[in-house]
Amino acid sequence: MNYLDSSASAVSAQVISKLRAAGCVYAEEEARLLMNTARTPGELAELTERRAAGFPLESLIGWVEFCGLRIEVDPEVFVPRRRTEFLARQAVALAEPGDIVVDMCCGTGALGAVFIAEVGRIEVHAVDIDPAAVRCARRNLRSRNGFVYEGDLFEPLPDRLRGRIRILAANAPYVPTEDVKFLPREARIHEARRALDGGADGLDVQRRIAASAPLWLAKDGCLLVETSERQAPMTLELFAQYGLCPRMIRSEELDATVIIGTLT
Repeated sequence: MNYLDSSASAVSAQVISKLRAAGCVYAEEEARLLMNTARTPGELAELTERRAAGFPLESLIGWVEFCGLRIEVDPEVFVPRRRTEFLARQAVALAEPGDIVVDMCCGTGALGAVFIAEVGRIEVHAVDIDPAAVRCARRNLRSRNGFVYEGDLFEPLPDRLRGRIRILAANAPYVPTEDVKFLPREARIHEARRALDGGADGLDVQRRIAASAPLWLAKDGCLLVETSERQAPMTLELFAQYGLCPRMIRSEELDATVIIGTLT
C-alpha cells in the first residue's frame, strides 16, 4: 500500500474501529481501500474522517469497480450502483459489433465503458447534463474511443445518429421527489440531486426519453432503463404508449429491475 508504517496493523485497527462506529458495514474492506489510497498518515486521517462523516467511499478513493472495470469517480458525481450492473449486462447481451449505442444520463460513463470492453468494435456515445459528470465520463471513455456530450438528453447528439441507434441504455433518475429524503445520507448529501430525483412519480426523465427514443432508434433498436419493481408497471405502460414493445427483466439477487422496449 502507499501508506507504509511500522505500526500498520494498529493503524488499520483504529481506522476499522472508527468506520464501524460510523455504521460502515464493510469496515475492514473500506479501511484497506483507504489505507491503499492514502500517501501519508495525515491524508489517511482525513480520508477516514470524511468517510465516517458519510462521504461516499468511491469518491474518496477515486474509483469504483463496475462489471470488472475500474471506473473513475469524482466528488458529487453519481456513483454507479451494483444493481446497475444488471442493466449493463442486459444491454451488452443485445449489442453486436458495429452497433451504435448510447449511454444516456451517463454519469461516470460506466455503461459505455462496459459496452466497449465487452462488445469490442462498437460506436459508443454518452450524454449527461451535469458538467462534473461529463468531465468524469470523458476520462473514462476517451481512452476507450467513446464520444461524450454535455447537454439535455438527445439535444447534443449528432443528427447523423437519428434512426441508427441500436441500443439506448439509460440509468435515468427514478426516485420520486418525496422519497429522496429516505435515500442513504451519502447519496442525499454528496451526489447531485438531479441524478437522483425523478419528479413526482419518478418517471419524468424516463417519460422524456421514451417519447423521443423512436426518432433515434434503428428498426428493432432497443431502449433499456433501470427502474424499481414498484414503478415497473408504469414504465411498461409508458413504453407502450410511445410505440415500444416492452418487457420486464428482474434480478432478485441484485434487487434490480430493467424494462426493455423494442422499436417494431
